[in-house]
Order: sequence, then C-alpha cells, then structure tokens
Amino acid sequence: MPPPSRRLHTRIESRGSVWVYWECDSRRDLSRVKNLSVGGLFLETSALERIGAITHLNFLVDEGEIRADGIVQHVRMGSGLGLKFCAMPDKDRPNLAALMARLGSST
Repeated sequence: MPPPSRRLHTRIESRGSVWVYWECDSRRDLSRVKNLSVGGLFLETSALERIGAITHLNFLVDEGEIRADGIVQHVRMGSGLGLKFCAMPDKDRPNLAALMARLGSST
C-alpha cells in the first residue's frame, strides 16, 4: 500500500500537452507542465530557482487565458520545479477548471 499523499489536491498528468510561459526574478522561460491541480503544478525545467521565489505563469492552452503567481515549493535538480499557486485572477479560474476537466477526461 503506498503511503498517504500530503497533497491537498489531486494532480492530473498533462502528458506534455500543457505549456506555460513563466518568469521568476530575471529569468524568462517556456516549459512543459508535467502535472497540475487547482493548488499548483510541476514544471519540467533544468532551471534552478530558490525555494520561496515568486513565479509569474501564463498558460498557453485552448481554454483561454490562465495567469497565476506561484511560489516555488520544491526543486528537483535536472527535472523541474514544484509550484504552489498563491494568486490567480477570478476571471481565469473557470479556464483552469476547464483545462483540468479536459485533462481529466482524457485519462
């Protein structure tokens, strides 16, 4: 039996179909999203950012504009960054819900 998860929200694998443009400090990059939930995401990147750094995200998806700020929660060297959402415009939340529904329905 696997150990219980500490996550508050279930993550959905994006299977490489979701990309985000992101900025943190002076770095700007485009990365694939490995998985996401209503509480955060994991970005595939070789970039290293400090724990606690604020990251500005712009999703590149068909569902419409999804912008969010995230806090770096963990770093996996050579793999990516785990981010927790800390802010998202109310008008973008339905688009995130639609994205999650699309990804969840194709599993």
